[in-house]
Amino acid sequence: MSRRRRRTRSRGGAGIGTIFLISALVIGTIAIVSVFAWLSLTTERRPVLEAKTLCPVDGPQSLTIVLLDATDAIPDIARRQLAVYLSDLAGRTPEYGLLELRLLDPSNEEGRTVFSKCNPGDGSNLSELVANPALARKLWNEGFRTPLNDALEQTLTVGKSDTSPLMETIQRVAVERFEGDKVRDADKQLIVVSDMIENGPYYSQYRAGVSWDAFKNSTAKQALSADLSGAEVRIKYVVRQGSRFDANRHVDFWSHWITDNGGKLIEIEKLEGLG
Repeated sequence: MSRRRRRTRSRGGAGIGTIFLISALVIGTIAIVSVFAWLSLTTERRPVLEAKTLCPVDGPQSLTIVLLDATDAIPDIARRQLAVYLSDLAGRTPEYGLLELRLLDPSNEEGRTVFSKCNPGDGSNLSELVANPALARKLWNEGFRTPLNDALEQTLTVGKSDTSPLMETIQRVAVERFEGDKVRDADKQLIVVSDMIENGPYYSQYRAGVSWDAFKNSTAKQALSADLSGAEVRIKYVVRQGSRFDANRHVDFWSHWITDNGGKLIEIEKLEGLG
């Protein structure tokens, strides 16, 4: 009888050990699943991107349009200043935000686009457990940063022209980039790098001067209006040597024009050097 009791106790101990082992495995599995579930829920879901632009298929989350007017030479020191500024601007472009570089082209009212892509993210905020940061970094380098650097070199080495239809080009930018349901809630920014001398077919400041009062009562005002509602505007002002215009009055003209068209003028910064 005593031997049977010992066997019973032995079987009972083994059963309890098995139960503990199974329980530990179940708890461990639940913990691992919970961790992955938590990571999946707390990790930002990456949107589907268009292959060409790297922008989300439902539209970019922000828009930064740089319009560069190099119809007259930009001073060397200002070019260097611009190169640093544009490189920094690219680094500050939000994830899934569009950065576009356009050159003022008198032969084309919409300008010449030399770069237009969204920042797809460099993978620095991705977890290796649930994503592939190395692949994201590769896409960022090959699809965004490298072509942007190439475009910056091209942008700062353009030719000269006798006309500079700034207002017409800004009109096209506003229509093409700042309108539509896809960008209704996106942050919008327009950066103009120019001597800001409007010289187009409808209106030329060389002929008409820079009086806002005279312009606002002319037919050119209606013809050259642009819907900049909700857009922040920054001007990098190239100062021309021997310019016939008073710089303060010229800046005042553009401040009125931007505000009159619904934009919010954030700054006008004079670049170094004389062109």
